[in-house]
Amino acid sequence: MSTLLNLLWFVLGGWISGLLWLLASVILAITIIGLPWVPATLRLASFSAWPFGRAVVSRYHGQEVSLLLNIVWFVFAGWWLALHHLVLAVLLVVTLIGIPFAIQHVKLALISLAPVGKTVIEV
Repeated sequence: MSTLLNLLWFVLGGWISGLLWLLASVILAITIIGLPWVPATLRLASFSAWPFGRAVVSRYHGQEVSLLLNIVWFVFAGWWLALHHLVLAVLLVVTLIGIPFAIQHVKLALISLAPVGKTVIEV
């Protein structure tokens, strides 16, 4: 079932989300200052392209550095990315058929707030 949902997600816009996160990774990598956020944005690119059957969990090492990087991320990018995903989730949940996709947008909103120190696992 997750394969079918992932294919629908990818065809109906997941590829755009994945490419945009990949573009963000490239832009951050070009700037020397953005290098600490590149691994997190690459994980988000993968997760946003194929979210079904996967979950985001916290890693427990390096919490102090992750906290500092997440605070900077939240101020400059996290809050508006999360807001974008929440608006899409609300629009999708109204259609009833879009509820599984709305749930994935809520997951993306949560990880968009603080992506550093998180990893994606298969469920």
